[in-house]
Amino acid sequence: MLNKLNVSFKDSVNLLFSLISILALSTACVSTQERSKTIQESDQKITTEKNLKIQENTQIYTAKNPKETVSNFLRAVKNNDPSTIRKLANSDYIQHNPYVPTGLESFISMLNILQQNQTTLENVRMFQDGNYFFLHNIWRNAKPFGADKMVAFHILRVDDKGMIAEHWNAMTTLVEKTASGRSQTDGPITPEDRNSTEANKKIVQGFLEDILMGKNPDNLTKYISSKEYHQHNPMVKDGLEGIYEAVKYLTSQNNMSKYTKIHKILGEGNFILAISEGNWNKKQQVFYDLFRVKDNKLVEHWDVIQEIPTQNLANTNTMFNFK
Repeated sequence: MLNKLNVSFKDSVNLLFSLISILALSTACVSTQERSKTIQESDQKITTEKNLKIQENTQIYTAKNPKETVSNFLRAVKNNDPSTIRKLANSDYIQHNPYVPTGLESFISMLNILQQNQTTLENVRMFQDGNYFFLHNIWRNAKPFGADKMVAFHILRVDDKGMIAEHWNAMTTLVEKTASGRSQTDGPITPEDRNSTEANKKIVQGFLEDILMGKNPDNLTKYISSKEYHQHNPMVKDGLEGIYEAVKYLTSQNNMSKYTKIHKILGEGNFILAISEGNWNKKQQVFYDLFRVKDNKLVEHWDVIQEIPTQNLANTNTMFNFK
């Protein structure tokens, strides 16, 4: 197959480095300095759950309904409801969006901008890993973020008192016409096989290290299914063939990317989100990669890539620094 494309397997050492570069290439026109704000929905009153117990690195999170807490917080953000936000989040709310000041009141003071622009949010999927909740969203009328329509990943951490304590995110432009015919957010939304979460995390970690970080680039088919691979990166076609074509194109453009550090891997069942750091076009990037796992293989991929700013930062928490 590679010979057909005039690219050898070993010449594709950076293989999926390239794949990831494509989305950044397609959205580089969006100024990273225009991106700011965060999150989604939340409105109704809710009594903070006491005696929340968290067991790290497992899916055990004992509260009556912690996802409801997160959903209510997000709804309050969407509806610009400061009263509810203050009931659900800590006053020292830690912000990792580099364009938004840390602290709850600083965050609340910026929500009027979303309301003025009639910015709306669609939450496509939400998952839980211990005290972390990760969400895949579409923002519309999103010019405060840098474009009319944006795709985002958001992560919220709930503390041991049941309060929203910390937020991370990355955003990119929504592309209407894609190479695969799939959107950047469609596909399955319900996690399965929750007992395999940790095993699936290890599969994703191996893929990142071997392929995206270049340790064992010949192992691509060890991780990616040759039977099905649904691609939601808007510039890449489905399947292994789509990856090889992406490699060939980006190699010809001398525009490769490289992952340098894995900061966090979160998961619920067969959905695994990796947050990584790397280089592309001589700039630091944050990479959010969501994978769906089936029969120990990666069968579906969504991603968001955002340049990491170095100037005019609203906080010093970095886009990483996970606990």
